[in-house]
Amino acid sequence: MKGVILHGGHGTRLRPLTHTGPKQLLPIANKPMSQYCLESIRKTGITDVAIIVGGIGSNRVRDYYKDGQDFGVKITYIEQDLPRGIAHAIRLCKEFVGNDKFLVFLGDNIIQKEITEFAREFENSDASASILLCEVDNPSRFGIADVKDGKIIKIMEKPRNPPTNLAVTGIYFLTPEIFDVIDNLKPSWRNELEITDSLQVLLEKNRKITYHKITDYWKDTGTPEDIIHANGEILDNIKPSFSGTKDDSVSISGNVSIGIGTVIRNGVKVIGPAIIGNNCIIEDNAVIGPNTSIGDNCTISFCDISQSIVMADCTINAERIIRSSIIAFNSKIIKAKNHDEGVFLLGEGTQIII
Repeated sequence: MKGVILHGGHGTRLRPLTHTGPKQLLPIANKPMSQYCLESIRKTGITDVAIIVGGIGSNRVRDYYKDGQDFGVKITYIEQDLPRGIAHAIRLCKEFVGNDKFLVFLGDNIIQKEITEFAREFENSDASASILLCEVDNPSRFGIADVKDGKIIKIMEKPRNPPTNLAVTGIYFLTPEIFDVIDNLKPSWRNELEITDSLQVLLEKNRKITYHKITDYWKDTGTPEDIIHANGEILDNIKPSFSGTKDDSVSISGNVSIGIGTVIRNGVKVIGPAIIGNNCIIEDNAVIGPNTSIGDNCTISFCDISQSIVMADCTINAERIIRSSIIAFNSKIIKAKNHDEGVFLLGEGTQIII
């Protein structure tokens, strides 16, 4: 079996965070979201993986994952010139897949449950496809499966009046049969080749499509709110660790991970769940957490940050309450004189003086 990660798209709902790079490299709990996908694939035993790249900053994907050796896999990169739909991206993998069954992961999907059992079951089955479904509160945002008596009877893309709340997650087990279906597929109203339409064609051909329901956490991280929510869920499950240094005035409580070379001092409070990366300086009565990630090489003082993500190489020296915010790489917020609450969505390299 082979693995495929879709790493393209423009990430328009996440701008300005995605003006300089793909959304799938945005960190959740200090790790790119697509790395969770790669690790999930690797746990199934799959080591031959293709990553579909395209759009802004696709070179950053290659720079990060390289040949895959550091992640225990072999990576092949495939270019998609324009975002023409999930099915179009999958079709680009025909030569890579060959005659093998394969697992497709959308690179912005976060799942807590291991899928090894599902992969093994599909590999030994006669099904043409297998999909993972999850109950959601807003089904009109997703591809939806209509299930009756334990059998999928219809799959549709973002219906106005969804017949169920079972979303088709961005995790698909497929066979090479899907390529012929895609070759005969017509673009949707979005002018894209939809994977949901491809699966519906298989159903209409009386092909077998199995499914599993995810009852653990799953999130399609399409918005800043989704990313912040996923960050909190992942942090809930991190292992507490402390590899830095701190003075006696520091208070650390809850599930907290502190990286190598990080210095925490001068009355700081860290409230878990939280993660602070390597080589950070956290000082001057700052409050970090809960549900907060601080990337490597950050300097933070005075502020109170919770329910937020601060990426690597940032400086925050401000008497500010920061909530529900994402602050991108190499940004600065400096010199505030009040405690007004702030909500920030800062793109890479931003500097704010307040």
